Amino acid sequence: MLFIEYPKCTTCKKAKKWLNDNGFSYTDRHIVEDNPTVEEIKEWHQKSGLELKKFFNTSGMLYKSMNLKDKLLTMSDEEKYELLASNGMLVKRPVLVDGDKIFLGFKTEKWEEELK
Repeated sequence: MLFIEYPKCTTCKKAKKWLNDNGFSYTDRHIVEDNPTVEEIKEWHQKSGLELKKFFNTSGMLYKSMNLKDKLLTMSDEEKYELLASNGMLVKRPVLVDGDKIFLGFKTEKWEEELK
């Protein structure tokens, strides 16, 4: 498993605690120091079956300051991939990659159902 987090993020802290409490082993990665690449985001997007918009941290200050709510409407998927790969703070977190399963954000019920 690959656990991608921003260590100061409270949701990431909760998710990490849940993984540890439930005995999961994972590789930890700092989302800002080691940004997801365009290739990784494309792969995760395809595996997840989610809308690409779901990969954006819509509550983040950077997202808001860049007025991405409006700009995303006219951007191509390629442009969105490039944008997500340009700054880890734009990516919804935590990201948990478990083989073909991709989890964005932390929902206890979903993780328990899918991982246990």
